[in-house]
Amino acid sequence: MAKLKITLTRSLIGRPEDQRATVKALGLGKTNSSVVQDDNAVIRGMIRKVEHLVSVIEVQD
Repeated sequence: MAKLKITLTRSLIGRPEDQRATVKALGLGKTNSSVVQDDNAVIRGMIRKVEHLVSVIEVQD
């Protein structure tokens, strides 16, 4: 199963609270922090909501 490496590339300063909550739910904190998540519909939806703040790379197990 593929995984996604998600990196927070933009600051959350001045962003709406729902976008901040989505970034936190993805497991990201500070700018340039990264997490590896499973590739599924829930994670893809969260990424789509904050796609202007993150970069995504597909990685293999």
